[in-house]
Amino acid sequence: MNGPEIDVTFAPELRIFIPSERRGERLAVRTDGSSSLGHVVESLGIPLTEVGRLLVDGRETPVSHVPGEGEAVEVCSVERPQQVPGAPLRFLLDVHLGTLARRLRLLGVDAAYESEDIGDPALAARSAAERRVMLSRDRGLLRRRELWAGAYVYSDRPDEQLRDVLGRFAPVLAPWTRCTACNGELRDADKDTVGDLLEHGTRHSYDVFAQCASCDRVYWRGAHHARLEALVQDALREFGGVTAG
Repeated sequence: MNGPEIDVTFAPELRIFIPSERRGERLAVRTDGSSSLGHVVESLGIPLTEVGRLLVDGRETPVSHVPGEGEAVEVCSVERPQQVPGAPLRFLLDVHLGTLARRLRLLGVDAAYESEDIGDPALAARSAAERRVMLSRDRGLLRRRELWAGAYVYSDRPDEQLRDVLGRFAPVLAPWTRCTACNGELRDADKDTVGDLLEHGTRHSYDVFAQCASCDRVYWRGAHHARLEALVQDALREFGGVTAG
């Protein structure tokens, strides 16, 4: 490229997207003279879903700005909690984030999940059609223009993934109100009504049940309840929420 050269600095949390050999505090970038600042940032490997304010010579500037010679650009990360205007806050997770999806649902967060790889175009189209925030570790997917909104999941560990999403978007937590299998809403269920769906031991050992309004799956406080309750209480202590039975 023979266009203008600009100096770019990045928020520390964004440097993981930059190739290791170019992760210095300041980066000299030669542009083509016609591409937008947003395009330049993405060409360096940073999805715009992760970018907050763009400052050019100290002034906030839109992504459509075409950089000029010698400009100093500061790329900030998104502010937390991040506001997603225009739709109720709900998520769509790709095939690699099944555990995170189940944990979000456990906390009452609307989290759709694709258990099979349906491809980036289909995921982006669903995000747009249902106005869901796409959660993924796939940078290419997050660069698709048709996405409603998106966010990179920085960790590959479910505990850290959950804290990252809850801290970034601050969704209202209403534990035990969603089906962890299909994301449907749970309702109280009478033991006699769901008895035919239960094993003999379960039917005689438990009296309190809930059932998914979408897939009819039945829930009760079984052997794994203590572990799940600990996860719920940890999330409520750190991020708050609406307590539910």
